[in-house]
Amino acid sequence: MDHHPFSKAPQTPHAHMCNSKVGSREGAFPETSCSAAAPLSQLKMYSFMGGGLFCAIVGNILLVVSTATDYWMQYRLSGSYAHQGLWRYCMSNKCYMQTDSIAYWNATRAFMILSGMSCFAGIIAGIMSFAHFSSFERFNRSFAAGIMFFVSTFFVLLGMAIYTGVTVNFLGKRFGDWRFSWSYILGWVAMLMNFFAGEKEQRLGVNLCPDIK
Repeated sequence: MDHHPFSKAPQTPHAHMCNSKVGSREGAFPETSCSAAAPLSQLKMYSFMGGGLFCAIVGNILLVVSTATDYWMQYRLSGSYAHQGLWRYCMSNKCYMQTDSIAYWNATRAFMILSGMSCFAGIIAGIMSFAHFSSFERFNRSFAAGIMFFVSTFFVLLGMAIYTGVTVNFLGKRFGDWRFSWSYILGWVAMLMNFFAGEKEQRLGVNLCPDIK
């Protein structure tokens, strides 16, 4: 049977694919699709996620070291060198547990511990998003990890601010020759690392296009 001169010839699969793409551009098909990114784009995303996790892991390690060590403050007492942390104070090469229940010590300890727990939870969420990069399904683990890192940063900031305020206004006047030491400094460095980790993970979580089935 002869075909009508104006009838459409059967289209090849390639032509159909091209028409679908053109139709999508022209708005014939309003559906938006988050297709797989190019290998270079995926590499950049994985690098971004890895950078955020690296900052978080380093920050969590610094948090643990800062909280557990005894060099938050150094001073001289009765002519002898002494130093103290959140749990112990040391004099004449001997360390003793701080048995006094002082509000600012308890608050600083609590905030540092909560910060470490939040950071650890964020690391777990970040690892899960890294392992299941293409199967988020409405729950963006990278975004959740970023939130946890920001919560951790906030807790560190509270703990460090309380300790700094009390030390400068009270202990600094009690001990004439004193200074903050390396455990205290590590706390601030950990706060910065957690902030950078949160910024990286949350930015990735906002820009990430999950594969929702």
